[in-house]
Amino acid sequence: MKEIDPEKTDRTAAFKLWMHAPMPMVTFFKTLNVARLVKLSRRGYKFNMLLCWCIGKAASGTKQFYLLPMGDKLMRFDRLAVNVIVPTHAGGIAACDIPFSDDVKKFGREYDELTARVSDTGQAYEAGDDYMVIGTSALTRSEIDGAVNIYAGIYNNPFLIWSRYKKHLFKTILRISFQFHHTQMDGNDAAAFLERLQREIDSLKI
Repeated sequence: MKEIDPEKTDRTAAFKLWMHAPMPMVTFFKTLNVARLVKLSRRGYKFNMLLCWCIGKAASGTKQFYLLPMGDKLMRFDRLAVNVIVPTHAGGIAACDIPFSDDVKKFGREYDELTARVSDTGQAYEAGDDYMVIGTSALTRSEIDGAVNIYAGIYNNPFLIWSRYKKHLFKTILRISFQFHHTQMDGNDAAAFLERLQREIDSLKI
C-alpha cells in the first residue's frame, strides 16, 4: 500500500468531486445467473467460496479496485482480498479476509482454513495492510431484492451483499448489490465489473 498523487491518475476529477462529499457511496443492483456455481457446488465446492473467487477474479481485471480513498489520501494496493462474514461457534459473527489467488483451488483451501479458524476462535482475521479488501455479506437465511449498506466515513471499501439464489425459468438467479466509493470508480467501471463477474461465473472451471 502506498499513497499516490491523484493528479497523476485518471481519478483526479473524481477525487476533487467526491472525496469530501457527505455521501460518496454509490450502490448498483444486478441479477446474476449463478447456475454454473450451483452445479459446481454439487461436486463438493462451497457456493459462497466460488462466488467470492469470481468476485476477486473480476475485480483483479478492474484497475480501479487497486485504488482506495482513505482519509484525505488516495492509496494504491498491489493485492486484493475478499472479506466474508463468518458465524462463530459462540453464536456471533466475525470478519475474515481471504487473500485472492488466480488459482481457485488454492483460494478454496485458504477459504476453508481461515473461515474455520475464525469460526472456532471468534476472532476476526485481517489479511494485512498490503491488501485492498472487497467486503461481502451473504444473507442466505432470507430472500431480499437488494441492500444499501451503511456509510460511516471510515470504511470506503467496495462491498457486495446477496441473499438466497432461486430457480427462475431456465436460470438460477441471485440478486446482488454492489456499493463503491465514487472516488474509486465511476458508474461505467462498476457496471463493467458486474458484467465481468457474470462472465467469470459462466466460464469457471475446476
